[in-house]
Amino acid sequence: MNLPLGFRYSAVYAGIRKVEKPDLALIVSDPPAQAAAVFTTNRVQAAPVIVARRHLEISGGVARAALINAGNANCATRTGARVALQTARAAARVLGCKPEHVLPASTGVIGVELDPRLILDHLDGLAAGLSPARFLDAADAILTTDLVRKVAFAEAQGARIAGMTKGSGMIHPNMATTLAFVVTDAEVPVRRLCAHLKASAGRSYNRLSVDGDMSTNDMLLVMANGSSGRRVAREHFQRALDEVCQSLAKQIARDGEGAKKFIEIRVEGAAGERAAAQIARSIANSPLVKTAIAGSDPNWGRILAAAGYSGVPFDPSRVDIFLQRVRVCRGGLAAPFDEAALKQALDSSGVEIRFVIRGGGAGTAVFWTCDLTHGYIDINASYRT
Repeated sequence: MNLPLGFRYSAVYAGIRKVEKPDLALIVSDPPAQAAAVFTTNRVQAAPVIVARRHLEISGGVARAALINAGNANCATRTGARVALQTARAAARVLGCKPEHVLPASTGVIGVELDPRLILDHLDGLAAGLSPARFLDAADAILTTDLVRKVAFAEAQGARIAGMTKGSGMIHPNMATTLAFVVTDAEVPVRRLCAHLKASAGRSYNRLSVDGDMSTNDMLLVMANGSSGRRVAREHFQRALDEVCQSLAKQIARDGEGAKKFIEIRVEGAAGERAAAQIARSIANSPLVKTAIAGSDPNWGRILAAAGYSGVPFDPSRVDIFLQRVRVCRGGLAAPFDEAALKQALDSSGVEIRFVIRGGGAGTAVFWTCDLTHGYIDINASYRT
């Protein structure tokens, strides 16, 4: 790992989650960092989302730290706002910075009171454990039902970018998803950073769905502290940030709860990019499409039907559909194909769906999801208990 300069990380077990593994993480930028974030658009928003957004407004986009807990969402509780503020202020005292320079984030069960002492009693130890080498420890501490750690790295004209994320279920983002933290030692003014992040989120996290459920806690944060002294050209920084965010989003889809297969959906020939993404999202969220892929069933009719109720106008007689690069539908009708061979090809851990509107517009989009298996039910039927 070639990590960005000027950042330190830490993680401890604070007793927030039932399983004894790290559940409290701290990411600190030693010089104050320019910060940009996007948050859930769910009408129900967790206290840390509200507080973090407010802190960024007060500070004008400056941050020193992100304080993250797993195991409790700190959402829909009587004490949520008080806990988020109290823990952020306590972390600021320990770090010697302004309270608004600490951004809280939480993930876990909704509607369960979060005891602030579980965090407050561990802040000194958390701060004492800060190290540039503990990036992966922090990445592990933010996980919930994830089966694997999710990290990504890139470079741009000598500056480094590193990202960590969590997410396996309750994934249907709009502006962000689950929790994601990206750090860079590039020099990027805050207004430019906000623009870069909005563009990257649109091409990564907003092109991702596991189960069609949007979280109350979604937050995607980028901190740029300039420690490399590198001022990266806009296009180079955007490309590197996109690379990190897209990698993280794909890793979430691959680790979807109960999932066995990663699905990439490509839509071509729509009136515009937004229309193409809307069709792709509709296909990705169809339980019938996802279960067909789980069973390696080349049931292309489900794909056509899902596109048809996406709300995007198109002529079905101009649609071709490809599964694993095999055309299964031509002009909205069945195309001849070797069903046994295609079924075998669909047994792969990676599946590509291509939806083409012939003679349509220039709109294209790529979207990522996963199959839907009984494992998803097993995990979520007992998530709270």
